[in-house]
Amino acid sequence: MFYTDGKLQYPVRVEKPNPLFARALQQAIGGVEGEIRVAMQYFFQAMGARGNPKFKDMLLNTATEELGHIEMLATAVALNLEGAPVGVKDEVAKDPVASAVLGGVNLKNILSAGMSAMPVDSDGVPFDMSHIYASGNIAADMTANVMAESTGRVLAVRLYHLTDDPGMRDMLQFLIARDTMHQNQWKAALEELGGDANVFPIPNSHPQAEEKTEFSYAYFSHMLNAETPEGRWTQGPSIDGKGEFSVVNSEPLGEKAVLGPAKPLSGAQAEQIKPV
Repeated sequence: MFYTDGKLQYPVRVEKPNPLFARALQQAIGGVEGEIRVAMQYFFQAMGARGNPKFKDMLLNTATEELGHIEMLATAVALNLEGAPVGVKDEVAKDPVASAVLGGVNLKNILSAGMSAMPVDSDGVPFDMSHIYASGNIAADMTANVMAESTGRVLAVRLYHLTDDPGMRDMLQFLIARDTMHQNQWKAALEELGGDANVFPIPNSHPQAEEKTEFSYAYFSHMLNAETPEGRWTQGPSIDGKGEFSVVNSEPLGEKAVLGPAKPLSGAQAEQIKPV
């Protein structure tokens, strides 16, 4: 069960409405780095969380917080669009061709939503849930969440530098701060699960003795006539502390793939159906 009191999580004010910035803000709502993505990701991770219930509680709390961020950004989009109709009419009156561009304004916000936000990215493409990662493995999910909050913070910082509106900058600094917390939150969860030494490799429930251990910590180099690459990932103890990194010049270990003839009635050419 969810509750709302109708109040914004943090104040949203726009001093200089900017329809073009409203379009940019749509990326933070319905883009692959946006708030719909993380809200749904954390929600479905929570729905599949097994084991200690505190992880489910944490995921649900944060998913709910992200819904509040959507509400803030949707309000910001609407406030930035409030000056749009006059600008639209001016553009149409001046030049019919320019009316198709409208200085970069997303027409969907005006024509389909009445100068309101939509569940789309900055190009008007609907969010389709294809970037929701909920594996049922708590460590894998926490790792995916660090990436989600990292790209979200990158986007928020870019948006911050796209505007000089004091109210928008203040709101974005709040969202940037929350991304900072959430990055640390997910890393703290990984630490509580055992940290690098016990979490990785994911899933840690699969016996490593059964995998091809000669390849477990070998860095494959596919560069011809190149010097041995140097990096933390090519030498020394592995991050999980269970092996030593090494470099292997990659060579084919299998034979050339040979497929059987195509099936009759498969739509292939007659020459493909006949055995070679």
